[in-house]
Amino acid sequence: MLMGDYTKPLPKIDELTRPYWEYARRHELSVQRCRACGHHQFPPAPVCQQCLGDDLGWQVVSGRGRLVTWTWFHRAYWSSFVEELPYNVAVIRLEEGPQIISNLVGALAEEGAAQRQGLPVRAVFDDVTPEISLVRFAQDGDA
Repeated sequence: MLMGDYTKPLPKIDELTRPYWEYARRHELSVQRCRACGHHQFPPAPVCQQCLGDDLGWQVVSGRGRLVTWTWFHRAYWSSFVEELPYNVAVIRLEEGPQIISNLVGALAEEGAAQRQGLPVRAVFDDVTPEISLVRFAQDGDA
């Protein structure tokens, strides 16, 4: 895909989420980490979900995790998704603890492929615009 061809909705970047998108653009997956208690969290929030402290930073994580659940959309709720029907949406639990919602790619991107709960996956990055790289997940070991 040429970067100028991306027509799907793009994230709205704000001060809270900007570090996540800056790391993603460098092809690094990051989550918030509380400096007080060490808790990792995603999505970002102004306070720690564990201790309610507000001393949060960003940490690059392994990008590895396990498939928790997934579904296939057979209806396009946005016209820009019509060409991709059916498309998947998955929940991944990262090794560091937080869960992230994304898509499966590679060998897992076909409905009925070898998706199974607990399957090891890893983050890959899709440069959709010069400013935005989306995080997707491929089967760990899948090129």
